[in-house]
Amino acid sequence: MKIFRGIEEYESDRSACVTTGTFDGVHIGHKKILKQLADQAKSENQESVLVTFDPHPRKVLFPDQGGLQLINTLEEKLELLATSGIDSVIVQPFTHDFSRTTALSYVRDLLVEKVGMKHLVIGYDHQFGKNREGSIEQLSEFAPIYDFSVDEIPAQEIDDINISSTKVRYALMEGNVFEANTYLGYEFFISGMVVKGKGRGREMKIPTANIEVNDAQKIIPMSGVYSVGVSVNGENYDGLLNIGMNPTFGDNDTPSIEVHILDFQEDIYVQSIRVFFRDRIRDEIKFESKEDLLKQINIDIESSKKSL
Repeated sequence: MKIFRGIEEYESDRSACVTTGTFDGVHIGHKKILKQLADQAKSENQESVLVTFDPHPRKVLFPDQGGLQLINTLEEKLELLATSGIDSVIVQPFTHDFSRTTALSYVRDLLVEKVGMKHLVIGYDHQFGKNREGSIEQLSEFAPIYDFSVDEIPAQEIDDINISSTKVRYALMEGNVFEANTYLGYEFFISGMVVKGKGRGREMKIPTANIEVNDAQKIIPMSGVYSVGVSVNGENYDGLLNIGMNPTFGDNDTPSIEVHILDFQEDIYVQSIRVFFRDRIRDEIKFESKEDLLKQINIDIESSKKSL
């Protein structure tokens, strides 16, 4: 998969079959669009092209509405897209100037003229252009004029619930990682560096790796205890992860992310690891003593093993 940092950088000797959007999460609804894109392009000997944006448009257009947290970092999104079977991704810088591009100019001047679009595949109710003025109706008007065709894919559904990146984010914020994973079609994950903590886990003979997430814009699930998978140096392990303030000790100023990797004793400080969320076991609880906490952790480990 080729990656271009902007529409102006894109080049190909073939005409293009295009889709466009933020694609945060690359969930199963996105994957349906991408599969149709790849299949259509292959049948017409065209280049399959996704035009996506960085930063997320809402961060530029509505900076005062609180920090939008994303399911994937840009690097993670590109990693997931690389398995989708498409030929090229254009990461278009989204600026205030770009946000003023009209729907007509976006289609005619950028997608048709710059990218060479002959076919457009879009998801249900897709909107684009300045003030989100572009719609399937406008695309149907533009298509015969600028010599391209359009396919609109109906809403992808699970149990009659439309999938969207927003629904995935809400599920994660509520700690419902099982539901989020069902929407995504893969286990939600975070990546980060292992940093020094307070060493309490090691004192209790249950060492934990404290994870510093690489990107502040990455969404973190609701506080609590989770059953997880952990990837370290290319090897996969099972684990138990806590997100929260460690209320039993009461001396954390900010939330921490700590994972106990089962049957693992290596020193991995200052290494990057990836954690895959499987299920939420319980809320974070303040215990009366360190001994009570240790008993509960051992119960959680057994619960985690059973959930596997």
